[in-house]
Amino acid sequence: MKSIFLTAVCILCFACGNNAQNKPATKPEIANAKPVEVPLENGMAKAYFASGCFWCVEAVYESVKGVKEAVSGYSGGHTKNPTYEQSNTGRTGHAESVEVIYDPKVVSFETLVKVYFGSQNPTQVNGQGPDHGSQYRSIIFYQNEQQKQTIEKIKAEVAKNYDKPIAAEILPFQKFWIAEDYHQNYEKYHPENPYIQKVSIPRINRFKKKFPELLKKEVH
Repeated sequence: MKSIFLTAVCILCFACGNNAQNKPATKPEIANAKPVEVPLENGMAKAYFASGCFWCVEAVYESVKGVKEAVSGYSGGHTKNPTYEQSNTGRTGHAESVEVIYDPKVVSFETLVKVYFGSQNPTQVNGQGPDHGSQYRSIIFYQNEQQKQTIEKIKAEVAKNYDKPIAAEILPFQKFWIAEDYHQNYEKYHPENPYIQKVSIPRINRFKKKFPELLKKEVH
């Protein structure tokens, strides 16, 4: 689905995604769990978002001033130590996610949430762009009540601009599983990849055009 655009492969991947959507991906015990708060480390905070392919989301957040790093991984599911292959089945409950490591003195959690909604189609259900399936669904994770209220406030504001409902789930953060090494900084290291050229780069360019004031000077 990501690496090539041959019609047969796309159809097959789409079918797999549709199969994964037949049952709710998020289990009630996860949706109703007490959120886990991640402490600051060397003055840096962490936030967690899912918005389609993590290659795309990682590249978007790493372009934002105040963000030290964005790490690709999996979150929101019930399977321990998920692999990319397992996640792609849609049966782990996880969505491709990013861990955003940021300086809260430079960029606020509220701004990161605005980046989240402003860098995707927030009404697309169980997917983003050409990627379909619960493993690509949109989720914003909160670590405390204040973050939850911030997310709900911005989601309500964003909803005024769309005729369709906002698709993003709002879930209590539980755990982030780091993805395989070859996924990290994929957009940066593989600019020749057809998916990167046709999906990731156009997506980040739309974001940069929309939020020029948030961009790092050295962003590519």
